[in-house]
Amino acid sequence: MSPKLWTKALPGEPDVELFRHRPELDAAFAHFAVPGRAAVVMTMGALHDGHASLIRTARARVGAKGLVTVTVFVNPLQFGAGEDLDRYPRTLDADLKVAAEAGADIVFAPSAEEVYPGGEPHIRITAGSMGERYEGASRPGHFDGMLTVVAKLLHITRPDVAFFGEKDAQQLALIRRMTRDLDFPVEIVGVPTVREGDGLALSSRNRYLSAQERDTALALSRALFAGRDAGLLAAGEGPVGAEEHELIRVASPAAVRSAARAVLDEAAGFEPPLALDYLGLVDPADFTEVSDAHTGEAVLAVAAKVGATRLIDNIRLWIGAAR
Repeated sequence: MSPKLWTKALPGEPDVELFRHRPELDAAFAHFAVPGRAAVVMTMGALHDGHASLIRTARARVGAKGLVTVTVFVNPLQFGAGEDLDRYPRTLDADLKVAAEAGADIVFAPSAEEVYPGGEPHIRITAGSMGERYEGASRPGHFDGMLTVVAKLLHITRPDVAFFGEKDAQQLALIRRMTRDLDFPVEIVGVPTVREGDGLALSSRNRYLSAQERDTALALSRALFAGRDAGLLAAGEGPVGAEEHELIRVASPAAVRSAARAVLDEAAGFEPPLALDYLGLVDPADFTEVSDAHTGEAVLAVAAKVGATRLIDNIRLWIGAAR
């Protein structure tokens, strides 16, 4: 074991420990146990600034003396037939650099055999009806596989707090529900979506897009912002910038849906076209579509394919009177 886990790196020192097997990881945790100060960020690798934002947030939360673990694991259980498991980018050397510079202490990058000894597990966590809507309807079984590996990694990494991106809004909602329903002793924290300068939400899959496909893909974020701004105008307020991370108050679910749909319909005629999977204005507690009479928090979520690449995005809103 390297000296770092015995002495802890100095604050800001760009250093990280890589572990591939559980016994060594367990030994590291045994030598660095600070109750209430352990965090985990779960990833499938190909780390970008969105992941770095999660790691930086985790570091800020646990402080310089806390422990931040990043997991890098491409989980086969959450890929369906015909999805991109084999071509999913695997860039561990670059990931270690991103994790270190963002403030991680440990990267746990196990093999599938390490996570699932003996093959795929017979017993899995089911997402139930909440996991059958939107992403779950488009990717049957995806959320069961996701929750199963998240549950295993929470047990393996033993965090007090776990950080997940708000871009995967339905995933975040399901993880929160799982930890609540099954009494996991961990706090789940959502971290705002990080966007590129043109508004496209950061994603490991963005690298698959050609220049023309990227132009089309920008319709996703434009649709979300158009829906948000239409709702604001209906409320008699002016639009706000795309970088705003607070909940934005809107007055009209119908105006939100209509404006977003108009942008997506136009993009269906682009070259290459945008092939819409779904657009929903949903309750984040259970991912059911909200009514026009709904008040409170809502998520405007979209998924579409551009060429062979499937992308998702969302923004958080508050419908009705100010909180």
